[in-house]
Amino acid sequence: MPSKPHYWDTATTHLQRSDKTLAAIIAKYPEVKLRLKKDSFTTLARAIVGQQISVKAADSIWARVVAAAQGRMTKIDPAKILALNTKALRACGLSERKVSYLQNLSERYVSGHLNGQKLARMQDAEVKKTLVALHGIGPWTADMYMMFNLWRPDILPLGDVGLVRAIELHYFEGRKVPLEKVRKTAAPWSPYATVATWYLWRSLDPIPVEY
Repeated sequence: MPSKPHYWDTATTHLQRSDKTLAAIIAKYPEVKLRLKKDSFTTLARAIVGQQISVKAADSIWARVVAAAQGRMTKIDPAKILALNTKALRACGLSERKVSYLQNLSERYVSGHLNGQKLARMQDAEVKKTLVALHGIGPWTADMYMMFNLWRPDILPLGDVGLVRAIELHYFEGRKVPLEKVRKTAAPWSPYATVATWYLWRSLDPIPVEY
C-alpha cells in the first residue's frame, strides 16, 4: 500500500502555485499526508461514529466499539457488529440512531449488496448516490469515504464545519460568509480539492483525523 495518494506531490505544487494562502499552510506541514489505514466497511463505520461529535469523543466511542466487536482500530468485521445486540452497542456510547445506522450498514456488507470493490469502480457522483441511499449516510459521510478510502483527488466537503471555518478564518478574516463565497474561494483548487481540504483541516488541528 502506498504511503500517500499518487497525486499528492502534483497537487501540492498546483495548490502552492494557485493559492498563496494555501502555499503558506502547506509549508507548515511538510510531513503530513493523507494515509489509507482502513478497509471499506471500517471507513464508513468510523465515519458514522464520528457524525456530529468531537474527534476526541468519536475516538473514545470507536475504541469501545472495536473492543466489543473484537476487531482492530483499522479493521472491524461487519458480522461481529451484527452479532452484538443493541444494548451492547449502546453501552459503547452510541446513540440509538447510530446503532441503527451501524446495524444497517453491517447488513449491507454481510449480504454482499455493498463492498469496497463495487464502490471503487464507480465515479464520484455514483459513489455518493449509492452511499447516501443508505440509512444514516449523508453527503458528509460519503465525502469522507471518497477522501479517506478511495483517495479521490477532487472532493470538496462543503458540509464539513471544520473546512468552512478554516476558509472563513484564512480568507475572510474569520467572518461568516455565504456558502457560495466558500465555493467560489475553493474553485481554483480543482482538481485537487481533497488535498486543499486536508491542509485547511491541519491549520485548525495539526493532528490528522482519519476515517
